[in-house]
Amino acid sequence: MIKYGVTTMLLFWVNTALFGQQVLTFEEVIQRGLDNNFGVKIAINEAELAENNLGIGRSAVLPTLNATYGRTSSVEDVEQKFVDDANPRIIDGAQSSNKNFNLVAIYGIRADAVVALKRLGKLAEISDLEAKVVIENTVAAISSAYYRLVLELQRNTLLEETLELSKRRLDIAEAQYELGQQSKSAYLAAQVDYNADLSLLVSQAQVIESARISLNELLAMDPTEIYVVSDTIQIEENLLLDHLVDNAFHHNKMLLVTQRQENVAFLQLQELRAQRLPTLTLNGNYVQTVNNSDAGFIIQNKRDGYNFGATLGLNLFSGFSLNRRIQNAKIQQVNQRYALEQYEVQLNSDIYRAFNIYENSKKRLEIERNNFEVVAENTEIAFERFKMGLTSFLEFRDAQVNRLAAEIRLIESVYSIKETEIELMRLSGKIFYQDNEDPIL
Repeated sequence: MIKYGVTTMLLFWVNTALFGQQVLTFEEVIQRGLDNNFGVKIAINEAELAENNLGIGRSAVLPTLNATYGRTSSVEDVEQKFVDDANPRIIDGAQSSNKNFNLVAIYGIRADAVVALKRLGKLAEISDLEAKVVIENTVAAISSAYYRLVLELQRNTLLEETLELSKRRLDIAEAQYELGQQSKSAYLAAQVDYNADLSLLVSQAQVIESARISLNELLAMDPTEIYVVSDTIQIEENLLLDHLVDNAFHHNKMLLVTQRQENVAFLQLQELRAQRLPTLTLNGNYVQTVNNSDAGFIIQNKRDGYNFGATLGLNLFSGFSLNRRIQNAKIQQVNQRYALEQYEVQLNSDIYRAFNIYENSKKRLEIERNNFEVVAENTEIAFERFKMGLTSFLEFRDAQVNRLAAEIRLIESVYSIKETEIELMRLSGKIFYQDNEDPIL
């Protein structure tokens, strides 16, 4: 019959898609994402740029040393007349040359440059922390996408089991109809329910494909690449609120970024204030000059020596612009302190909010587990009564639908707990161990 042909084709497609495909564990998926995700690569490069800028900033507190060497030569016809000699002196092809070597060293002592170097160091720390924020967010996104795919595969298994049960019911209804023990309407109703379950299963295949494409996108993989993932979701049972809050205020990367930004605002103010201090510039150079000439009284002039100097500078008046910049820096420092306090309140609230969802989800999971046991037993009884003709197809279908709904709520409650776990780990800054250790999700 057509219905059996469609079922066979669907199951063949699923088996063909999975058979022979590589198996990716959760840890392998995370590692592949960290290796391939373009957002992670960009964040790491941005941190490297900030470190390079810090190296450039160090040059402001280091001396400079420049060396120059120049040489010129000329050949000229020279005619010289002297007051005490009536006969002019004629020199054809007179040669002259000039050689100059100069070595200059300059060292400027500026208080604002020293503070600026500290500020660049904090900015490099911020870029490094921001890269870690991107990595953590990427790990969280990959984890959610991975477990979403696992959830949809579990849902697909439940739909397959429901379809199989509907097929058994259809076979019984068909046999009873052919033996005259059941009306045609009951047989047709079984056919309609079977087709409805088959439609759900076909639609679920599309959902699974979309979930896989979303995960592949995060892993920077081809959308058509197929692999096998774990069919279970492991949840943590002992997350403690106090532990999460304590970790968050020590390890949350965005909190650390906000703290560094307040430090940067403070150093910016100190840097501007340091511009009011005097500056001292030390310079010294070594000069060697040699002039040679075939014409003239002096045929060679050579100079060789050193000279040193110091310049002391002080900004006396800059049109009040420095005062205004200092005032703005003070306001910016206050704003950064407010931003830090605001984020601390937000972080604390986010953890409490997520933990409340986590606790309620665990309670709901326990309820759904107990409910599933009742529904599963009720479905088995209803099916046995249906085979014996002691119950109507409507009662059996109602029990079947209730079982599917209970199973879906059960796996969704597990996924909900896992989603909240991921968020709590991200907020607490512990979504993965430090020093490149394995993820803990």
